[in-house]
Amino acid sequence: MHDELVDHLTRTTPLSRGEALRVIQDVLAFFDETTEEFVRRRHRELQAQGLVNATIFERIAADLRYRAVAPPELSLRQLRRIVYG
Repeated sequence: MHDELVDHLTRTTPLSRGEALRVIQDVLAFFDETTEEFVRRRHRELQAQGLVNATIFERIAADLRYRAVAPPELSLRQLRRIVYG
């Protein structure tokens, strides 16, 4: 399905065809994540690092600006509601 990109990666990196395809699939899956899924996942990751919610939600808000297709800007309250309902 992504033959041109697979070919490019195998030409320009030491990846095999199978490895290149797996990398592409992983990247696409990463960017296929909904905003809500991303917020929940990042909250869990940052919480596991021992960060407090005030810091976590500020970091998530900043991270969202750099997504491939940035969602509308969410307030800290909206981020909390995604995580806690």
